[in-house]
Amino acid sequence: MVKSETVLSREEILRRTEAFIREQLDGDSSGHDWWHIARVRVAAMSIGQAEQVDLYIVELAALLHDVADWKFHGGDDMAGPKAARAWLESLSVEGETIDHVCEIIATISYKGAQVATPMRTLEGRVVQDADRLDAIGAVGIARTFAYGGHAGQAMHDPTLAAEAHATFADYKSKRTSTINHFYEKLLLLKDRMNTAAGRRLAEERHAFMETFLRQFDDEWNGRS
Repeated sequence: MVKSETVLSREEILRRTEAFIREQLDGDSSGHDWWHIARVRVAAMSIGQAEQVDLYIVELAALLHDVADWKFHGGDDMAGPKAARAWLESLSVEGETIDHVCEIIATISYKGAQVATPMRTLEGRVVQDADRLDAIGAVGIARTFAYGGHAGQAMHDPTLAAEAHATFADYKSKRTSTINHFYEKLLLLKDRMNTAAGRRLAEERHAFMETFLRQFDDEWNGRS
């Protein structure tokens, strides 16, 4: 990327970043498309306003948080921060902002049931909550099955037990099913929310997932 020779306004940086991400994620069918980014941005800005944080950092991190997701880059969990840094440097964004945004991207991901994922800054906690909210509830269910089909994993395999992964390496490498993913990650997110607004919004979405899983189990086993 060619570095910008002019000083861009924050509004122009955000505009160009949105266009860049739209282009990067065009055609995605795994649930990690532009509309996922758009929803996360809206949620992050809403939570960020309530938490009175730096909304410029929040919006940049929300836009870039999936720029090079490890799931689509050979398991390289540093691909995202590297890509975000290269993009922001090309716009001559100030170094402190770049470092903050890249730190958020590097630490935003869920890494396993037994793996702590602390976020150092309040801006990071806000974006992490927004991203996790989009992984649960009705949209989260749809995204989970979209990704499962994309990854070629079974919708459900009763012989395959859900695992409480102790390391990120295990979480990235172990075979699973889409239904197991609810028990290995999604049902755990409600209690990992960082902010009051995130926790409140997660309650309803969590309850909807529990209702869905009960109905799925009844239909799978011929009880409904």
